Amino acid sequence: MDTTSRYSFGPVPSRRLGRSLGINNIPAKTCTYSCVYCQVGRTSRMKVDRQVFYPPADVVADVRRRVLEARSAGEEIDYLAFVPDGEPTLDVNLGAMVNELKGLGIPVAVITNGSLLWREDVREDLSGADWVSVKVDTVDEETWRAIDRPHRSLDLAKVLEGVRSFAAGFAGELATETMLVTSLNDSETEVRAVAEFVSGLHPSRAYLSIPTRPPAESWLPSAPDEQTLNRLFQRFAEVVPGAEYLIGYEGDEFASTGDIEADLQCITAVHPMRSDAVRAMLDAGGHPPEVLERLIERGDLVRAEFGGHTFYVRRFTGLQRR
Repeated sequence: MDTTSRYSFGPVPSRRLGRSLGINNIPAKTCTYSCVYCQVGRTSRMKVDRQVFYPPADVVADVRRRVLEARSAGEEIDYLAFVPDGEPTLDVNLGAMVNELKGLGIPVAVITNGSLLWREDVREDLSGADWVSVKVDTVDEETWRAIDRPHRSLDLAKVLEGVRSFAAGFAGELATETMLVTSLNDSETEVRAVAEFVSGLHPSRAYLSIPTRPPAESWLPSAPDEQTLNRLFQRFAEVVPGAEYLIGYEGDEFASTGDIEADLQCITAVHPMRSDAVRAMLDAGGHPPEVLERLIERGDLVRAEFGGHTFYVRRFTGLQRR
């Protein structure tokens, strides 16, 4: 089966969405932001005005064809996901495509930076989706401009109010995502402020991310180390139920593999595990403690201390960037 086309790709594994069929409804790097960490490079077309980019009938037909091919090949698709190389809500036909694609019987997801949610038409377009992820990197104006580098016409207070309005009225599943960037928004004060805002949105999942692929800016510092990330995660999770890591380990995390080493790596890539929880998991499966030591010796897991407890964290420092 073909794995690429003009408007869609996959299905591919996704930590957030299982196996998703990606939909690229925006020309490369047409965005409202030019984030320093963006894995597809700097924004070349900075825009805030919505417009038509591709014929919506062509996009829908392309996705429908790929769904049929996947089903014929026995491939499962958990979500149809608008995750383009730009900001999907810039497409004035987004809502029409979401509604049309729902006829395929597969949940529709949209991953947005949230910068246009102050617009009623954008909130209406996203209301038809089954799952929406909104980015909240910071609630501080200066930090926002340093990390996300928004279009000059955007205002953070207005953006955040739009996110609140959308969250209050959205009937689907809402997720948030916060990218931690060393020396910019990785202080406990910053993380606590974001957590308090996100908590008010009542998301089903609130992801903390780090850059794991080559960023738009080569000067970007390396990601926070495991000890720092664990501390920040614990602070975030104290305020936000449903907090999870999202650090780029996407190979086999969708269900128990029957392989205790793989399972421990998958779980700790999402949630740091306290030592007592790890021991209980090993005991329940009849696995010796040497399993844990082997993972640590190989560098797959790292011990991290916080609040008087020992946690085990999926090692991400030095992850292969891809």
